[in-house]
Amino acid sequence: MDAIQQHMLDTYRAAQLAEPAPPPPGRHDRAVLRDLYHHWLTHPPHPARPALEDGTPGPGPGHLQPVWRLRTDRRAPPSPSGA
Repeated sequence: MDAIQQHMLDTYRAAQLAEPAPPPPGRHDRAVLRDLYHHWLTHPPHPARPALEDGTPGPGPGHLQPVWRLRTDRRAPPSPSGA
């Protein structure tokens, strides 16, 4: 079921129960995105997620590194005996 079908079902239910119809899907998208952007601008990154050089929040702890940041040398690991 997509958003339009869900909206049609919710509108039908509201009409049957004599309740006001719900807002159409996507009606508040701009306001939500504007609020998120404002929040992102006014709140600094969390200490556990330091900002990158360009000021954007960096990945959290345990985040997988991009392929180009992985080690490039493929030496064999040391033997368990230490020899």
